[in-house]
Amino acid sequence: MAASKPVEPQSAAGLPRWQLALLVGTPIVLGVGAVYLWNRNRSKKDRKGKGNGERKTPEGSASPVQGQDGEARTPLDRAQGAKNKGNKYFKAGKYDLAIHCYTEAISLCPTEQKTDLSTFYQNRAAAYEQQMKWTEVVQDCCQAVEMNPRYVKALFRRAKALERLDNKKECLEDVTAVCILESFQNQQSMLLADKVLKSLGKEKAKDKYKNREPLMPSPQFIKSYFSSFTDDIISQPLQKGEKKDEDKDKEGSLSVVSGYLKAKQYMEEENYDKIISECTKEIDSAGRYTTEALILRATFYLLIGNANAAQPDLDRVINTQDANVKLRANALIKRGSMYMQQQQPMLSTQDFNMAAEIDSHNADVYHHRGQLKILLDQVEEAVGDFDECILLRPDSALAQAQKCFALYRQQYTGNNPYQMQTAMDCFEDVIRRFPKCAEGYALYAQALTDQQQFGKADEMYDKCIELEPDNATTYVHKGLLQLQWKQDVDLGLELISKAIEIDNKCDFAYETMGTIEVQRGNLDKAIDMFNKAINLAKSEMEMAHLYSLCDAAYAQTEVARKYGLKPPTL
Repeated sequence: MAASKPVEPQSAAGLPRWQLALLVGTPIVLGVGAVYLWNRNRSKKDRKGKGNGERKTPEGSASPVQGQDGEARTPLDRAQGAKNKGNKYFKAGKYDLAIHCYTEAISLCPTEQKTDLSTFYQNRAAAYEQQMKWTEVVQDCCQAVEMNPRYVKALFRRAKALERLDNKKECLEDVTAVCILESFQNQQSMLLADKVLKSLGKEKAKDKYKNREPLMPSPQFIKSYFSSFTDDIISQPLQKGEKKDEDKDKEGSLSVVSGYLKAKQYMEEENYDKIISECTKEIDSAGRYTTEALILRATFYLLIGNANAAQPDLDRVINTQDANVKLRANALIKRGSMYMQQQQPMLSTQDFNMAAEIDSHNADVYHHRGQLKILLDQVEEAVGDFDECILLRPDSALAQAQKCFALYRQQYTGNNPYQMQTAMDCFEDVIRRFPKCAEGYALYAQALTDQQQFGKADEMYDKCIELEPDNATTYVHKGLLQLQWKQDVDLGLELISKAIEIDNKCDFAYETMGTIEVQRGNLDKAIDMFNKAINLAKSEMEMAHLYSLCDAAYAQTEVARKYGLKPPTL
């Protein structure tokens, strides 16, 4: 869509879920925008039914050996007997009595029997958990973990209690340890980690994003953004008669400088930092191009990540009934894209539908709505929108390529090999008919990578680089391909470093490098990379995701320090 171009490879992107910052040994399948969200959803589906069994409580060894009179013969035997009695009360829902028995077991158990003692404390914590006494749960789990540092049940129970007590940092450390101990196989611990990371990420991003310094993205990103529009008046070059920067006031008697025309000249010169101020001059003076200036200013507010400033400008254009219909439709597309970034899909859909109603022959509406439909997992409708866009603009290579991706996505979900090949043939047709369309090669490469046709995918990325040597994102994808295909970490990092050299504002490159450094065990460097990406994030949602990755890496450093637990490294 307009604000983030979620399907095509030039847009800002995110890695798959936070687990990749901790888990090593799984294939790295990356995409951007809609591709990224698709991979996240597939990851969820792949985990369904795996390792999601409940952690049964309470627990302990078998019944103690008994003497002739039925009494336990040693203190440990008597403690086990008290524990067994507590287990019966627990299963009957009599938690106070269970707690009393577990307390008796703790008092009877010899102090040197640390494994048994840790079990008794963990069982008592389970009873306290049923009573929602979270502080007591934490205290007993601490005792259990002190005696048995890698006690998964106690660590996980403490993590859940810490979350209830709103102690997210320590909760994350515990659940990270659990995930590593269980080799990321238990869905319960994975879901808790995901939940806490998202919560922490949102909290930090909300504060950081509100106080961030607006940052203009790279010229390549801006040009790529505008290339996704074909009916956008404000992105068209200045006409011959406009280049003198002159306009007449309402009386027609004085020659005055138009802020909007000046802004358009700055666009052509790639002097983007001056555009907002020149548009403001046009708007404040109620100049001839006020509506155009409102949209141009709003667009650059969106590009620097200031949605709060952009929305009033877009609202004003949308609500101006006598404004040029293409300007109103463009404002609706951009506001709809903004709403999607803010995770308000209903408002986003409303804006796109309104744009289609007021300007039904605007190809941009269907192009960007098609991308929205992919994000909403409405792939069949997305294909229909791309078809409408292509009908209006048969020469739109980008829409053709994205239709191929939508078809591929549709057939992948259906798991039909014949239809899958039809979708891949569609890509071949697009790159044959539009050999200069870098996006076609890039999206085809992503589909080929997904099908593990790595050699051909590598060729497609080379074609992208040949056509757009300044496209940093392509270098990142090619670097990731080397990791998945050849496990060549050095070459992968070399290509990602090249991306940063080309565009030092490419947050995707820093994010990817951070994830790889986590997998190599270089946690401090990884955290540094994530922080650089955070400072470049173009939306609060992207920033929250990056904080999740950073917090996952930081939690791993703490787990390594406390327990000596680390996943295997590359």
